[in-house]
Amino acid sequence: MIGDFQIVIEFLEALTECDRTVMDGVRREGCQFCGGPLHRGDFERKPRFALLGVEAESFDTRFSLCCGSEGCRRRTTPPSLRFLGRRVYVGAVVILASIVALMELAVTAARRATGVPARTLRRWGGWWQGPFVVMPVFVELSGLLVPAVDRDRLPASLLERVAVPFPASLQKLLGGLAPITTASCPDASRFVRGCM
Repeated sequence: MIGDFQIVIEFLEALTECDRTVMDGVRREGCQFCGGPLHRGDFERKPRFALLGVEAESFDTRFSLCCGSEGCRRRTTPPSLRFLGRRVYVGAVVILASIVALMELAVTAARRATGVPARTLRRWGGWWQGPFVVMPVFVELSGLLVPAVDRDRLPASLLERVAVPFPASLQKLLGGLAPITTASCPDASRFVRGCM
């Protein structure tokens, strides 16, 4: 049991380190609007870990940058492997709990197995089956995976197709989904590729 806990901690630390690497890459490029320098302007998060059963201090902060040029001061939020957009649950939990919910016949059983409320699991299932499949990031991922992923089994079919052992496969999938975690950083996947 302690060995499993250590794997989870190492996995979370690896995600944080990837996010730092991505943030440094975005910062080096400067402001996309004026070319000015980007400075750290992180903001607090209070993420939920549900079935991971741990809390990681490094997840209390969402890395963000702010232009240092007077008159611009625009914010750029780099893509993230830790967070899946504005969801309160950590990205890994969203993926794993959605997979468990797919496998369970009853939502109450899935809720007991994951620690995520049934209503939230149903909402995530609808997102994976609806809005997600028309997003450019899904189209891009689908184009890379031949044969095509099974849309009825998302996100499980995506995770199965990543050709590395778990938990590295989860990290790689989070990297593929990272562009949907920000709207203020164009070509976000370019920064994530250097981390993977």
